[in-house]
Amino acid sequence: MAIETSHYQPGKRVRVMQQIPRTRQDPWTITVEGEVVSFEQSKTGSWFAHSKDDKLWLERLTIRKDDGEIVVCNLDQYSHIEAMDDAAPAA
Repeated sequence: MAIETSHYQPGKRVRVMQQIPRTRQDPWTITVEGEVVSFEQSKTGSWFAHSKDDKLWLERLTIRKDDGEIVVCNLDQYSHIEAMDDAAPAA
């Protein structure tokens, strides 16, 4: 997942496409588009990860969709993020 960190700036419009690989089937794909609220690295409750503080750290991107819904995306190697134009969202 190579992306400019400037795409994570609050107020920036982005499109996040994520895939979940499945055996014997095509991957399951989801797309979320909206305005970046925040980006953070935060730890999970995973006790077996054996990393910093014995927690698994995830990159989380919080997005506000055009209808106001808040979506938290856990980013991984199957995530693709596109910066959108500064154009107003479609009504």
